[in-house]
Amino acid sequence: MEVDRAASAAAAGGSSSGAMAVDAAGSVEKPLFEALKPSEMSSGRPQFRKVPVPQHRFAPLKKAWMDIYTPVYEHMKIDIRMNLKARRVELKTRQDTPDVSNLQKCADFVHAFVLGFDIADAVALLRLDDLYVDSFEIKDVKTLRGEHLSRAIGRLSGKGGKTKYAIENSTRTRIVIADTKIHILGSFVNIKVARDSLCSLILGSPAGKVYSKLRAVSARLAERY
Repeated sequence: MEVDRAASAAAAGGSSSGAMAVDAAGSVEKPLFEALKPSEMSSGRPQFRKVPVPQHRFAPLKKAWMDIYTPVYEHMKIDIRMNLKARRVELKTRQDTPDVSNLQKCADFVHAFVLGFDIADAVALLRLDDLYVDSFEIKDVKTLRGEHLSRAIGRLSGKGGKTKYAIENSTRTRIVIADTKIHILGSFVNIKVARDSLCSLILGSPAGKVYSKLRAVSARLAERY
């Protein structure tokens, strides 16, 4: 009997020391939680995004509707419709939406088209994660009125859009100049380079000086990446 008690006590001591060793080593299995599906988030309720459409973008939106609808509905698995009464595009998650971030990507895609970007450029927002749209106005950089404002807009575009295309190609961005508002589509670093060039033009720098600075910055970026 005493031998049995000693054996059981030794076994208990061994098991407790083994458990302590596992805890001390930190090899206890951690719980693994699977990613929630969009249909399981927000208590199963669908999530929405609404993108307002200004009056002057109604006709282009109507003309390019199928080019917008196809990637959003078929590839990203997001419901989309045009609310004519409220004048906005409405997006909603579905049961088979693979990723909840698709909803925001689609909203950014539609918003980029509404701002004036081409479909071919805006659709990159659906495929790449590190693309953004940055907007600012000329008056944010310098207060200009009358002919001074008109000349600043002319400097930004250049003859036949030459200056704008040069900035786009060297910084790998896309730029929309809508009256006094400027929209830039690209990665974070490239947007900063393009914005600095545009701000220099607004402040009165000649195009040649901006080109030379762009060449130097583009060469630096090429070495870094």
